[in-house]
Amino acid sequence: MKIRAAIIEASDTLKKTGITECDNDAWMLFSYAANMNRTQYLLKADEEIDEALLIRYRNLIERRALREPLQYITGSAPFMGREFLVNDSVLIPRFDTENLVIEAQKYISEGMKVLDMCTGSGCIGLSLACDNSSCSFTLADISEPALEVARLNMNNLNCSNVNLINTDMFDNIDGIYDIIVSNPPYIPTKDIEELEEEVKNREPISALDGSEDGLLFYKILASKSGKHLKNGGYLLLEIGYNQAEDVKTLLAENKFADIYVVKDLAGLDRVVCGRRK
Repeated sequence: MKIRAAIIEASDTLKKTGITECDNDAWMLFSYAANMNRTQYLLKADEEIDEALLIRYRNLIERRALREPLQYITGSAPFMGREFLVNDSVLIPRFDTENLVIEAQKYISEGMKVLDMCTGSGCIGLSLACDNSSCSFTLADISEPALEVARLNMNNLNCSNVNLINTDMFDNIDGIYDIIVSNPPYIPTKDIEELEEEVKNREPISALDGSEDGLLFYKILASKSGKHLKNGGYLLLEIGYNQAEDVKTLLAENKFADIYVVKDLAGLDRVVCGRRK
């Protein structure tokens, strides 16, 4: 079988299982299996595929056909121009979350202390830490397996200005920060079942479920972050597309000022920001 034919076969297999990005996933898994880039592929597309490679490739395609996320199969996901290691202990970094990082960058200056609550893979806090070496960053999460992934990413990215803390929200957090960022669980429990198979059955439910109304962790962040923010410090939160008004109200009720919403590229509400009075 030619290499080109193997990829076409793989794409057809994925398409039959309902995977909409079948062509992309078939190519990405081949590139991963063969350690081959696009240019190399174009030069070799009509060559016979090595039998061992074909077996390995088909095994990867079978895993994807069973709805294992592509990023868990390859073990990494792109975010803010960097590759982050991921496994099923952490949420896969999403492009939409880059809006939170971009907004937080506007307020970070030399020597600041930044807390990333519910850090997961560390993609938010580590992206900021890599670009702000004079600042100190604390990455916090209740999940020890998630923090192990964040630690691997911290070491891979050579971030020496980062501290990891295992904590249930603010229970083990001390000190005062200039900025707190968070992408907490925010899916209402009743909506979990409506998510894609790859998400609801493969990604950690504890990183998705925001309780009955999806607002549990925003209530904690709004009520308790003030004790850990300096006067004039900023709280920046990723939100679900329909949660802006509720989260703005929570911040206002807890004495935050200058509250505003940032939309993503699709025009949906994505980040809520507030300043501690």
